[in-house]
Amino acid sequence: MIRIIAAFALCALSLIPLLWMVATSLKPPAEYISTSIALWPQDPTLAHYRVLLDSGMWRLGLNSVVVALGTVGLSLLAGLPAAYALARFELPKRFDIVFLGFVLVIKLAPPIALAIPLYQVLRALGLLDTHLGLILANQILALPFAIWMLLGFVRDVPYSFEEAAMLDGAGFVKRLLEIVVPLLMPGLVATAVFVAIMSWNEFLFALLFIQTPSKFTLPAFIATLINEDETLWGRLSAMGLIASLPVLLAVGLVRRGLTREVSVDQH
Repeated sequence: MIRIIAAFALCALSLIPLLWMVATSLKPPAEYISTSIALWPQDPTLAHYRVLLDSGMWRLGLNSVVVALGTVGLSLLAGLPAAYALARFELPKRFDIVFLGFVLVIKLAPPIALAIPLYQVLRALGLLDTHLGLILANQILALPFAIWMLLGFVRDVPYSFEEAAMLDGAGFVKRLLEIVVPLLMPGLVATAVFVAIMSWNEFLFALLFIQTPSKFTLPAFIATLINEDETLWGRLSAMGLIASLPVLLAVGLVRRGLTREVSVDQH
């Protein structure tokens, strides 16, 4: 009973920032700059949401969608063959361990340490201020994560299935497309959703590599709501809430999908 009460208490505490964001998005400026700690606004307003919608925020949301889908597609296309090779092939001189260590180092490196080299590479390729350049930059963080996550799923696929297909004359591509990929579908979906969330929330590279305001993603646009004169807390909160909804929806879909797969496997 104590554990249940503690769990509910922790859940309630974790919801406080979300409730505070929702309440602030509904407060007029006079209320959110006051010294009052009242949670719910005395005079609720949707003015902040109207201003954001009138400013063409949906175009910036579309930019985020394009970058997220591009990042997911490229990371899966590169990450799946890499994970399959690490799981199935006998690589010489423990190359797999060295490669995974290198991937881990890249994943743990602070993004700001990679920003200057990436900036120079994108400028040399003429990809600065383009969504394609941002998609390629996001691979620095997304691809190591995709390889690590897919590696576990590939190892869980019994190799005996592929051996049986080989006895029937199936080639490598046919085995991969007709046996491995269908069995990996839950893992591919989960990896795609997590990479999409990572790209959706990415801020540093979007701020550094995109200069044209019409090409901003949502996190880069949020930074423009803070300037030297004022901080637009109402619009910040409204924007934060709107940008969080797709992430919450994606997390819910992944959780339901993985739970269903586990239940089916257990039966």
